[in-house]
Amino acid sequence: MATTRIMPLHIGKGRTVGKAIQDIIDYVENPKKTDGGRLISSYQCDSRIADAEFLFSKRQYLAKTGRRRGADDVIAYTIRQSFVPGEITPEEANRLGCELARRFTKGNHAFIVCTHIDKAHIHNHIIWNSTTLDCTRKFRDFLGSGRAVRRLNDTICIENGYSIVANPKRRGKSYNKWLGSKPPCHRDRLRMAIDDALAQKPADLDALLKLLGEAGIEVSPRGKFIRLRAPGQKNFVRLDGNSLGAEYDISALLAVLSGERTHTPSPKKVHRADPPKVNLLVDIQAKLRDGKGAGYARWASVFNLKQMAQTMNYLTEHGLLDYADLAAKAAAATERYNGLSEKIKAAERRMAQIAVLKTHIINYSKTRDVYVAYRKAGYSKKFKAEHESEILLHQTAKKAFDELGLKKLPTVKSLQAEYAALLAEKKSAYTDYRRARDEMKELLTVRANVDRLMGYGGAEPDKETERQEER
Repeated sequence: MATTRIMPLHIGKGRTVGKAIQDIIDYVENPKKTDGGRLISSYQCDSRIADAEFLFSKRQYLAKTGRRRGADDVIAYTIRQSFVPGEITPEEANRLGCELARRFTKGNHAFIVCTHIDKAHIHNHIIWNSTTLDCTRKFRDFLGSGRAVRRLNDTICIENGYSIVANPKRRGKSYNKWLGSKPPCHRDRLRMAIDDALAQKPADLDALLKLLGEAGIEVSPRGKFIRLRAPGQKNFVRLDGNSLGAEYDISALLAVLSGERTHTPSPKKVHRADPPKVNLLVDIQAKLRDGKGAGYARWASVFNLKQMAQTMNYLTEHGLLDYADLAAKAAAATERYNGLSEKIKAAERRMAQIAVLKTHIINYSKTRDVYVAYRKAGYSKKFKAEHESEILLHQTAKKAFDELGLKKLPTVKSLQAEYAALLAEKKSAYTDYRRARDEMKELLTVRANVDRLMGYGGAEPDKETERQEER
C-alpha cells in the first residue's frame, strides 16, 4: 500500500531562492539513498541541474508578471509517497511516483521523483516547481489537496494492482470516546479506593481510614475535616459531599459503617469498544489480488480497475467500510429518492386536477344561462339542437363536480393560488430530488460493483436495483 503527504516548501529566513531550491533537491537526490542516482526521474527538467532550472523559471515569472513574494513564497511542493515493505520494487515505485506527479500537476509543472531505499519501506520524494512551465502562473495549494492526492494515489495503486490504506485516519477520537478511554481523575481514584475499603467491611471510621492508607491514599485529619490525597495528586481533597459526592460525605460513610444505610459505589467510567467489523476494502483488495472465482470473472468481464478504484475511493471517502453500512445507506437513499419522487408526482397530479377543474368551472359559468333556458324550455329538442355544444359543456362540468363530490365550487382565484403554491413546492423539491437521485445512483452503482466482484447477493443484481440504476 502507499501513503502520501503533501507539503509546501518555502524560502525560509537567511536563504536565497537559489540556495533554498539547492538544499531541497540536494537532500532528495542523495546518492546513498537513490542507489547512486539510478532511482531519480524527471519531467521537463534535467535532474542534474534542476535547481538552476527551477531558479531560472522564477526569474522568468518575475519578468513576465512583475509579481514578487518574500520569505513566505512557496518555491516548490513535495509529496512523500511511502510503500509497504516488500510489496514493490524500487523501479516500480519510481514509475508510480512519476505517474502520480504527472497526473496531479496535469503536466503543467516540472518535477523530479527520487526513490529512497535506505529505509525498510521504499518511499518517493516528489518535488515539483511551483511555477508553471510557461512561467505565467504558480501552483496554489487548495483546500482538500491532501485528500485529492490520497484519492489519486489510491486510484493509481489499484490500477497497478497494489494495496491501499483500508481505513485512513482522518481525525482523533470523539469526545465521548476520549472521556471513556482516558485514565480516571484523582477524585475518581479516591472514590474507587473508598468503595474498595468499604467492601472489606471495616468496623469503624478509623478502620476505614487505615484501609485507605494501606491502599496508598494519604490521610490527613485537620480540625473537624478529614482530607485525602491520591498518589501523584498535588492537593488534598476533603472527605465530604461537596468534594466527592453525597455517597462519600462523612455522615453518609458513618451511617454505612454503623449499618444504617447501604453504600452505592460511584459508577465506573468504562469505554465499551465498538465491535470489530470486517473491513470491506480489505476483502475487495484480497479478491483483486486473488483474481479467482466466479464473482471476479463476472466483474472483470464488465468493469476495469479504474472503475473499481473509483468504487474504493467512494467507500473510503464516505466511511463505508462495512458492507452492512453500505447496504443500509443505499436502501436509505433509495427510500428518500422514492419519497421525493412520490411527493413531486402527487403535486403534479393535483396540478392536473386543478387545471381540469378550473376549465370545468369556467365552462359551467359561461353556459349556465343557456342551460337554465334549456331547462325552462322543458328540455326541448329543438333548443338543444340549437345550443348543443353549450349544453354538453355544462353537463360535462356538472358530472365532473358530482364525481369529485363538490357541494360548493371553489373560486378560480383560489384554484390559481393553490396551483401556484404547488408549482413553487414542486420546483423546490426538484433540488432535493436531483441530489437524492444522484446519491442513490452512486450508492447503487458502488453496491452493485461490490456485489459483482465479491459475489454477494447472487450473480445478478435484483430487478428493482436495475430499474433504480436506469432512472
